[in-house]
Amino acid sequence: MTAVVPAGAATGIGSLPGTDIAEALRTVFGELPDLPYLPELPDRGAGADLVGRSAGLLVDLPVDLWAGRWRTAARPGRDARRTADLWARDLDALATVADGYAGAVKLQCAGPWTLAAGLERPTGGPVLADPGAVRDLVASLAEGLAGHVAQVRRRVPGAVPLLQLDEPGLPAVLAGQVPTESGLATLRSVRPEEVRDALRTVLDAAGVPVVVHCCAPGAPVALLRAAGAAGVALDLDLLPAQLDPLGELLDGGGVLLAGAVPTTGPVPAEAEVARRVAGLWSVLGFAPADLPYRVAVTPACGLAGNTPARAWAALAACRDAARRLYDDARG
Repeated sequence: MTAVVPAGAATGIGSLPGTDIAEALRTVFGELPDLPYLPELPDRGAGADLVGRSAGLLVDLPVDLWAGRWRTAARPGRDARRTADLWARDLDALATVADGYAGAVKLQCAGPWTLAAGLERPTGGPVLADPGAVRDLVASLAEGLAGHVAQVRRRVPGAVPLLQLDEPGLPAVLAGQVPTESGLATLRSVRPEEVRDALRTVLDAAGVPVVVHCCAPGAPVALLRAAGAAGVALDLDLLPAQLDPLGELLDGGGVLLAGAVPTTGPVPAEAEVARRVAGLWSVLGFAPADLPYRVAVTPACGLAGNTPARAWAALAACRDAARRLYDDARG
């Protein structure tokens, strides 16, 4: 085992189809025994989506849903209570399904920049437009994630948490491509140093290894490494053209959650998935024997848009490919 993921592990990225969290957790712990995770079930509606669910972890920064958009609010209301209830159900189910479990468990939450771009201010427009509001959000998220990790540890004493921060909006934040409220213009680009420092605040507060997931083109791997990320989770179809930053992260002890199983279309055979991951590893120039200690196999992104049968098949393909890569590495 490395300091981040177990050797030969596979895991999911986040979302799954369905509305029954207990059933989803039983499937996850059965299909992905080396690195199970607490899944997201957006089919449950408002408060189960990425932005609303993640905002439910904010401390002293309530949100509500208005005209289909999440915005910061003066006080908690019905939407905040619904989100809190969903979180309570999830943690209760996790404690039940993981009773007696000892090992790595992955948790997911939107990162500060995706939240800043996805949450709106009461007066309109993304939180991202107000640097002071962004600072408040970063501090609130840092505190909330520290509390969330502590709560999971209390509920599952044998758990070794790994946190995944979802930052699909980060490339747009850096490029100045986040639209204003009207949609007729875009917000200023955020300096890389600002992005790095905010991420570092959240990563440090979590107190556990953090992998940053970005399923958008242009994932800033070097910046994420500078912020202190223990690894990155990337869709292999959207890898940056320049692979040197990824190689440097891995060479420095970081890990890759390799999104090698597409979220649509036929699920590839385990041998094909394993070949794809091994091919990238070879291009990066690392020894084959090191692969299962630096790479976990995952779907390319969340699986909420899949049928349950396809989602479970995708997770099984990841698991079997990871085991094949582990066996191949051991000769």
